[in-house]
Amino acid sequence: IYRILTQFETAGIVNRHRFIDGQAVFELNRGIHHDHLVCIHCGTVVEFVDELIETHQEIIAKQHGFTIKAHNLVIYGVCSQAICQQKM
Repeated sequence: IYRILTQFETAGIVNRHRFIDGQAVFELNRGIHHDHLVCIHCGTVVEFVDELIETHQEIIAKQHGFTIKAHNLVIYGVCSQAICQQKM
């Protein structure tokens, strides 16, 4: 199955991510850019879109003479589940 997933990734059908444990996580490429919040305790992943963050990334890149071709933003933290909050 991983060989097929790699072929899907090459074809742009899925995106591969490596979060906390380094294990590959695949998600369907819906063509809409989004970023991720990842719980460091349970591994919950939340997808989000924030136009302000996107705008600031463009401004920062321009200030440094960069043209953004791709980017990934992953924010690691602790989710709201009680068991994860107790581990803080």
